[in-house]
Parts: sequence; C-alpha cells; structure tokens
Amino acid sequence: MANPHTYNDMNASDASESAGVNPFRSIELLAPAGRMTCLHAAVRAGANAVYLGCEDFNARRGADNFTLDTLQEACDYAHLRGVRVYLTLNIAVMPDEAKSALELARQAYRRGVDAFIVQDIGVAAEIVRTLPEARVHISTQMNTHNVDGVRAAAALGARRVTLARELTLAEVAEAAREAHALGLSVETFGHGALCVCYSGQCFMSSLIGGRSANRGMCAQACRLPYTLHNAAVKNALSSEGDHLLSPKDLCTVDMLADLALAGVDSVKIEGRMKSPEYVSTVVGVYRSVLDRLAAAYDAVAASGAAGEDALLAVKRSGEGATEEERRALAEAFSRGFTEGYLKRHRGNDIMSYRRPNNRGVFVGRVVRVDGREARIESSVDLHEGDVLEFWTNKGHFAVTLDATVAKRGREYRLDPGRRVAKGDRVFRVRDASLAFQDDPLEPRVAVRAAVRLRIGEPLSITVQARDACVRFEGAAVEAARTKAITSDEVREHIDRLGNTPFRFESLRIELDEGVGLGFSALHKARAQALSMLQDALLKGTRARPLPKAEQKRPSRQPRFGSCRVMAIASNPACARAAKRAGADAVYVPALNLVPGEACSAGQVNAATDGASYPKDRLVVLPVVDKPSMNAEADFDPWRFVDAKSPVMVESLGQLYRALSEGDKVEVGPHVPVTNALTLAALAEAGVSRVWLSPELSLKQIEELGGTSPIPLGLTVAGYQELMVTEHCLLMSQGPCDQRCSMCARRKSPHFLEDRKGYQFQVVTDACGRSHLYNAVRLDATHLACDLIAAGVSAFMVDTTLMNVQQATEAVSRAVHARDIALKGDNRLPKMEGCTTGHLFRGVS
Repeated sequence: MANPHTYNDMNASDASESAGVNPFRSIELLAPAGRMTCLHAAVRAGANAVYLGCEDFNARRGADNFTLDTLQEACDYAHLRGVRVYLTLNIAVMPDEAKSALELARQAYRRGVDAFIVQDIGVAAEIVRTLPEARVHISTQMNTHNVDGVRAAAALGARRVTLARELTLAEVAEAAREAHALGLSVETFGHGALCVCYSGQCFMSSLIGGRSANRGMCAQACRLPYTLHNAAVKNALSSEGDHLLSPKDLCTVDMLADLALAGVDSVKIEGRMKSPEYVSTVVGVYRSVLDRLAAAYDAVAASGAAGEDALLAVKRSGEGATEEERRALAEAFSRGFTEGYLKRHRGNDIMSYRRPNNRGVFVGRVVRVDGREARIESSVDLHEGDVLEFWTNKGHFAVTLDATVAKRGREYRLDPGRRVAKGDRVFRVRDASLAFQDDPLEPRVAVRAAVRLRIGEPLSITVQARDACVRFEGAAVEAARTKAITSDEVREHIDRLGNTPFRFESLRIELDEGVGLGFSALHKARAQALSMLQDALLKGTRARPLPKAEQKRPSRQPRFGSCRVMAIASNPACARAAKRAGADAVYVPALNLVPGEACSAGQVNAATDGASYPKDRLVVLPVVDKPSMNAEADFDPWRFVDAKSPVMVESLGQLYRALSEGDKVEVGPHVPVTNALTLAALAEAGVSRVWLSPELSLKQIEELGGTSPIPLGLTVAGYQELMVTEHCLLMSQGPCDQRCSMCARRKSPHFLEDRKGYQFQVVTDACGRSHLYNAVRLDATHLACDLIAAGVSAFMVDTTLMNVQQATEAVSRAVHARDIALKGDNRLPKMEGCTTGHLFRGVS
C-alpha cells in the first residue's frame, strides 16, 4: 500500500492547532536514507519524509549518499508515494566550496528536493535569497537550544528548526510555542545515536585526528576508552567502564504522546550510516505506535475530548510499544536505550560506559561445554545467518551461525571457534530473519480506476490517486463484428499492471453489450492513463524552473589597520596579568563572573565578583544558554552584557538577541565562520568582528581575509576547547546529588587520559556542563607575520587553564610576535611541544 500517512508541511501552527486534526496523523516521521535501498525501506515502513545527502556537502560523508542523477530517481520514487525528500547540507562549508554548495542546492531543488537541512549561516541565507521558493530547515548543528535560537532561525528565513538533543520536554514545548507563533515547524530527534557533545560544537575528532565532525567526517573519538583522573590523586578514578564519552542510543518510542503534547511536528530517526534492515525495523515500529496512538486519539475525540485534553487522555492510556517491538528496536541496533534529557534526568544511565557499539539483545547463556562444542539455552529462535556475540571473561567475540548449528528444544549446539565457559552470556547482534528484501516498485501506489466503454463514445479510463485525477480518452468504441468483449476480460487486462508502481484499489467498469475491442488497445489505453497519472502526481517536483544564478561577489576591502592582542581570562588574577603583559582587551566568560566560578587550571577558587576584573572587560556568553539550567544555578549571563562595550556571542540565538537589543557584537569561534557567504551575512547584520573557526587553514584564512567586510580575529594560543557536554563527565566516578553549583568534585582539576597517555583537562561549570580541552596547547604566535598578511587583525590568547605566570608569558609572547611582525623583523621561533592546530594541515 502506498504511504497513507499525510503530513501537512506548515505553517506549523496551522497543523498543530487546527480543530479536529489528529496530532498523531499530522506528526511527521522523518527517516534516514544513506542509500537507495534505505530510502525504499523507509518509505515501505511508513516514513512521511526522508533525509539524505548528495555528494560531499553533508554530515555523513561516510554513507553511500546520492549523486544528482540518483537524487532525481530518489525524489521521483518518494514523491510518487507521497513522501517528502530533504537534502542535508549540514556541514561547515569552506571558502573554496561555497559556490559548489550553492550550485548543488540549485540542482537539487530543480530535481524536486522539498527542503534543505543547513548548518552554515551564509549558505542558509543565500539559499533563502536566491531560491525563494525553496525551504530551509535549520540543522541541529546550529545548536538551537532556546527561543532566541528559534527567533534567529525565523529571521534568517528558515521554515523549520531542529532542536538540540539536550533539551527537556518543557524546553522543547517553549521552543515549539515560539516557533509556531513565527510560522516555523519544530523537529526533534526521536531515535538513534546520541553525540555526547552539543551538535556543531565538537572539535575533538578534528583536532585529534584531522577529521571534522562538523564536516561529516567524525572519527568517533568519543567511543574510545578513557580513564578519569583527579590531578590530586595518583591512580585513575574507578568507573563502571572505560568508555566515558559514549552515550546510549536515544529511544522515545514510549514518549511520542509527550512529544505531541510539547508541540513537536517532526520526529527524526538518526541513522544514515545504518543498514536497510535498521531503517525498516525502526521506522516500522515507530509507525505502528503512531498509528495506534492515532486510533486511541480518535476514540477519545469521539467521546467529546479535544486538543490537549484528548492528548492527555491518550498519554494516560499508556499506549506505547509492545515488548516485541522494543526487542525489535534493540535487535536493529542498540548501545542500550535512553530517553535522553527529555525528562530532565542527567544521571549516568544516559551513558554506555561498558560498550560503545551495538550490544544487540540478550538471548541466553552457555549452559554446557563439551570440548569444542558449546551449548546455548536461548530464549528466542535462532536462524542461520544470525550473528551471536559471546561475552567471556577475556572479552567479546562474534560468531555467525551456519547450517551446522544443531537445535534441540531451546538448546543450540555450535562450535564458537574460541574458548567459552559455562555461564557466559550470549547476545544476538544481527537477526537474519530481519533481512530487508528490496523491491523498487514497492510500496505500490493505490489507484481508483473507472473504465467506460460505450458504443459511439470515446474509450475512457479515469484514474485517481491521492489528490491527482486524470482521464484518458481514445478512439470511439465500436460494436463487435465477431466476438464481444466481456466485463471479466476488461478487468483482467486492465489489471495487468506488471512492472509499474501502481496497484488498483478499486476498478469500476461501464460496458455496453456487444462492444468490440482488441486487448492491445485496452493495454495501450491503460498504460497511457497511468503515465498521465504519474506525471500528475509528480507535477511541481520535476524540472522546476531555476531563477538566474546570481551570487554576491565580495569586493576587495582595505586591510583593517594594525593587529590587536586580546586575552580570554577565567579569573581576575589572570585578567590583570594579561593587561599588564600588554593585552589590548580582556574577554571574560560570563560563567566566570559568577561568585565561586573563578577558574585556574580547572580548579574552582574562592568567591569572586565582576568588580575584581578589569573595568574594560568584554563578556563572552556561554556556548550553551538554556534558561532552565541557568535558573537552577541562579545564573543569567545576559545581566553582564553592557551595551557600551562589545559582547562575544557563541550561538546564532545569542547573535539575534544581542543585535536586537542594540549591543555591539563580536561573533565567537563556536559560531562556525568558514566562508565569505557567512562573513557577508554577518556584516549585513551589523557584526563588528568575527573570530574565525579553528578548523580553517592558513591558506583558507588568506582567501577570506582578502575580501572580508568585517575585521577578523583568530585564537593563536591556549588550550582549545574540544567539547561542551550536557552530561557531567565527573559523574563517571559515581552518582552525585545534582547540586552542580556546590559540587565538591569540581574543586580539584580533573582530566581524561586516552590509550596513548594524552591528558585532556575537564572543567565542569556551575550548570553541570563539562568542558573538555585539548591535551596539546595551541601556539601559532610564531606565524604572526603570516596571519597578519592573511588579513587577521586580532589575536586571541586563551588563558583558560593557565596560572598567572603562564598567562603572563603567553600574552607577552603574542604581543612580542605581533610587534616584530608589524615592524617586519624576524619571526619568533616555534614553541616546542605545542600545536599550530589546522593552520597547515586543514581538515577533511
């Protein structure tokens, strides 16, 4: 059956608030499609929309992805069945890629793509400007976690916002109310892998291995083993396991009523790197649960309840997934399941400390070992082709079942190939019975047809599917000269649909007695009618007209004079030391203006207040600015913002609010600025300075610096932040009382150590979020001459994690490097034991 689940694509408020609309039928089930078979699996399982990547401009470059040619095929397949196609352009776009990214968007729009999921501010703004009929959806990579982010998305011209995974239901509901008021729809992740870091803010894979998570090449450094150390203690702190950065997988199959109550318009399933079997299983389970919830809502509505009352009644009914469905989800892929932060829980049960990959489902234990033969007592039927994993005291290993496996009752006998012991646990990580059998014609589109054969009138076939209805008329019908055609013969030959994507749901025949008609004429008429129907169903999505390509061409700008040296200081002593060492300005993170939050080398010191810092300080807003968590910590970063001096913003939402309130704004490096399109958009908005992304190479900076309409800054020294996590990394040593602002653990420096002995310092703030820093210090001050020549007019020294002496030396070195570069003297020698980041190697 063709996908019967229609989704009204907003004006989101119209769909969510219209009287009589069943929210479980209007909610969109959005599925991943890493390749064509996964697209087929998603549509057959009941997805309303799919998201996919084309070429290299997407955040899953390791997936098979699509070409422009196969994208046309994908759009036709989906649209014919009433399913939308969203193209992911959700990466940081580098200077030499912007033109290609926009041309890809144009060609994808021409081929029928329904929306673009975008991370890059400049690319989003340019699509809105040059393809006014196209729809832009803000990617979760843009770190939208409050109503300011929603307002920024609307101001940018987007039609949908994908919220950060770290939000609670209350925060989702608040964002959804604002979005609907502004005409935007809201998308949240409902199932699949979780990133431990806020999306769009992870530089760990990039700075450790050169593979950028912000460009679709994440190396999964978060799934590797680490140990947590307290710097004051010799040995590693004990924990449940050693995968301290590895979360479980998100599963909200039992929270769909809650998401509907919160105003969510689209539930997204993660998994463009996953198999067709995964897509088919997960989408199928979520579709089944949504359909049952819809039926329950109809029953409640029939009794007179409506709107929120009806939703609450459905929620109280407890309708959700069955045990069989939950097991199917776990069989498809599971690191263990969590509901994430939706219920405001921040405990260790969100993490998969013991295992970073698929654990499957427990099926039984080894009950006996006879030489090489192991006997397993299984709680489920096992099949040839299943993959079992044995958990022994010497680790895990997998075995694929073949035809030699013997079964007696619930007991299976096999040779696992390695030594096992009685009592060892056995998990199934692949169920061969779930193998997806692809058929590109399925699901077939249901058609209602009427055939009219009246003597003297044109042969007529009317076919209708969804909202498309066409009629084919042929030559006049004549009386039979020999044998007349019968109604059964007409039905038999019209119903021969063969290699077409259609099936007849109903067929009405009007036939005069004595009609003479050859079967071939009937076949041709049927084929013509169905061809006309297919064209009607695809109307408006094929070969869309494109406006003339017109890209803004930046004019070469004059250089912005000499270079200034700035410093980020996380405590008053380092701030004053930086000023004495020659810093032109001191930037203070708003979190470090809170009493008790002065930080030196990861340690919380005695209470301070803002007056302890230099009076001409500039405030740096936090990367994450969630009102609920700020309230718990009695912390409002905006109270430190003074319109008389610039503020550094670290998110699109903060940028929107600061500009709206008339503040002088600098954009920090956590708002990735990597191309001229974004620079142009920020200049037009009124931004006074941009601190460039740490993922740019020197060559790319030079390309931007020559035409930038805004002064450019770059961090040249300090420990670079790799991650910001909602989960407190210090909790791996055991649960706590969740009183983050008074946490005793935070008073000592902590670090994570990897397998190679590198130590990554961890600082947890008053809101309970952890900040992970690179093990190797950045120092590019010896490149001052090259950076100034490339167009950089401000250097930043980040003294976070430095003591007063280290801060003094770092700022002094940057000032000296700047001075001799401006004088044309010899450059400073390279600082040993430090990294220059991506200035020479770039990122993939």
